Amino acid sequence: MPSANPSPRPEKLRVLVVDDEKNIRTTLSLCLEQLGCDVTAVASCQGALQAIAKHPYELAFLDIRLGEANGLDLIPKLLVDCPNLSIVVMTAYATIDSAVAAVKRGAVDYLPKPFQPAQIRHVMDQCMQARELRRQLTDLENRLSEAAPEVELESDSANVRVVLETARRAAASDAAILLRGESGTGKTVLARMMHSLSPRSTQPFVVVNCPTLSEELLASELFGHSRGAFTGAVRDQPGRVEAAEGGTLFLDEIGDISPALQAKLLRFLEAKEFERLGENQTRRANVRTIAATNRDIEDHVRRGLFREDLLYRLNVITLQLPALRERPEDILRLARRFLFFFAKSARRRPQELSKAAEQALRSYSWPGNIRELRNAIERAAILWPAQTIEPEAFPAHISGQTKAVTAQLGSDMTLEAIEREHISRVMARTSTLDEAAAILGIDASTLWRKRKKYEG
Repeated sequence: MPSANPSPRPEKLRVLVVDDEKNIRTTLSLCLEQLGCDVTAVASCQGALQAIAKHPYELAFLDIRLGEANGLDLIPKLLVDCPNLSIVVMTAYATIDSAVAAVKRGAVDYLPKPFQPAQIRHVMDQCMQARELRRQLTDLENRLSEAAPEVELESDSANVRVVLETARRAAASDAAILLRGESGTGKTVLARMMHSLSPRSTQPFVVVNCPTLSEELLASELFGHSRGAFTGAVRDQPGRVEAAEGGTLFLDEIGDISPALQAKLLRFLEAKEFERLGENQTRRANVRTIAATNRDIEDHVRRGLFREDLLYRLNVITLQLPALRERPEDILRLARRFLFFFAKSARRRPQELSKAAEQALRSYSWPGNIRELRNAIERAAILWPAQTIEPEAFPAHISGQTKAVTAQLGSDMTLEAIEREHISRVMARTSTLDEAAAILGIDASTLWRKRKKYEG
């Protein structure tokens, strides 16, 4: 069956030539056109800025001397309007100092005049390779999205149907979205779904997991940094905002960011402007923002932990994802969907759930929500030897073979047994070892050793 969204044919490389010498403009344009490029040639800084304002370009050849103007001063201005532009500087007065200065301003290459057609082809090939890598990354992200069946466009729950319908309508706009719900309810997958339904679907979907980084590293991750901005910053590095240009930026667990970073984020959301760490150049970005939190954000506002104006900016549209225990009619639908998904991945016939297994799944409260259900089904699909899955295929606390640990505290249980059960439950509802370790209040290496010990 053909794909509903076939990959478009590669477009011509759009190239801007900026040189005040007519012969250079004409010769270079002819060379690039013969190589299959769509070329615009201008003679001045003003002409370059006017051209870049009308169309996005992927490659620019820029002369350093443009009459009385310095072409190097034009580089940051071009990059503000076109962040993905690859700039190659040309000059008949080549020096090491000017080459270094060009690269510091943001150029990717440096050509001394006169140059040969082979050099132009080499530069163009590098730019085409970079474009192909970006497209491959987008294709990979799309394939990965197919590997996350946690949220589907159908539901037996009236509450979920309302959320999905609102999400469909909101996807077409550029309004900021705030997704709320417990950990494991599928906020990231719903954000990706909204991106795929939006006019920005062919552009990047970029995820930033806010709680995993320190304030400085998160600021760098979001907005990028210049060389020397902090220890270890050995080169200029664009951030996730620039990576999401034209697409969607998803800020996961936004309620955990620091007050200082909240102020920077508010400015970005209001004006679409930002600066990389360590530099004063103001940049602009065309991105749609979706944020998510499992926190009581209003309580954070009352306690002074979260800016009220930022909350208003983030939740133009709010979607509340129900916990799995609030949508019990979807438990078996999702379980069977997971079974089909894991069987397809393993190239085998999907297993079935026995009546007893179905009852065990319906009876459990699922504190880890859809993520915990997926983990339980994946475990059963891998380890259960028969075609029909029985309750014994699930962890004991799900199958009902043991009572809940909370009901046994103070009874004749060893501390090791309680620790083992608690670790098992936390691991079931978290997606990473680091996240589980943070909840348990231990470092990831300690948790890894404990898990190996109990699994052995």
